[in-house]
Amino acid sequence: MGYEDIKFPVGSKFLVTGSAGFIGSNLVEAILKLGYKVRGLDNLSTGKKENVEEFIDNPNYEFIEGDIRDLDTCIKACEGVDYVLNQAAWGSVPRSIEMPLFYEEVNIKGTLNMMEAARKNGVKKFVYASSSSVYGDEPNLPKQEGREGNLLSPYALTKRVDEEYGKLYTKLYGLDTYGLRYFNVFGRRQNPEGAYAAVIPKFIKQLLNNESPTINGDGKQSRDFTYIENVIEANLKACNSSHQAAGQAYNIAYGGREFLIDIYNELANALGKDIEPIFGPDRKGDIKHSNADISKAKDLLGYDPDWSFERGIVAAIDWYKENL
Repeated sequence: MGYEDIKFPVGSKFLVTGSAGFIGSNLVEAILKLGYKVRGLDNLSTGKKENVEEFIDNPNYEFIEGDIRDLDTCIKACEGVDYVLNQAAWGSVPRSIEMPLFYEEVNIKGTLNMMEAARKNGVKKFVYASSSSVYGDEPNLPKQEGREGNLLSPYALTKRVDEEYGKLYTKLYGLDTYGLRYFNVFGRRQNPEGAYAAVIPKFIKQLLNNESPTINGDGKQSRDFTYIENVIEANLKACNSSHQAAGQAYNIAYGGREFLIDIYNELANALGKDIEPIFGPDRKGDIKHSNADISKAKDLLGYDPDWSFERGIVAAIDWYKENL
């Protein structure tokens, strides 16, 4: 269980794109703790320099400020690298509905640039962030790989296209690719600011400031909220997986199901706040219910998450109390 005992060859080098973002910076930290070399690539459009400041003096860490939309930057970043963890992307379903061309450029062209750069540099494993949004309007729970519905947003489309390119790069070029369909990841360093902020850090920040958070819809939508430690485990276990497991996409979650209104009440209780939420309109493109069947990732990647929602939310609250 966990990832602390995962072993890679001595001198292994990782490239983490989106390394100054929420998931990327946590991956950088975990890999450095395991004693391996990490190169970070980020254009700082959504990532923050302060997320990686503490690693700057680490001799095993190197940072490149650059954009995955530029192929030459990607090729340079992949030089001498064994494993690529491609987290660079623009998130948010509603924002993608407003900016479809931009999402195409960053999430599809950028990811394709990274796959091509990895192939040209002989990278061993290419692990990339996909999303539970690829399930679209498929109504059945739990969500299962191979049973996808109609897509509901440009963001979801970009992730589906990335997965198809991943399959092709394994089949045509022998690059071992692994798509990780993240389900509502939360935890330390997740940004609580802005209109498109993730719901858990946003709720925590507003409650700490004695503000009434807005819940989109009736609060009865459900999600498989997944603590960051589980996502780190999935990325590193994918790097250690067999060629037989490559060219596929995997649900990465805990396998639970939490309703938004329950989460709000839990956070309010944990923070000792008695504040009524505001209920707003449903968000366009959102899936109503989502929870994951993680048996494929368990079987083929050895993924075995041990951070439940309950355990993760306690850790997240503690971190935000100290850092907000």
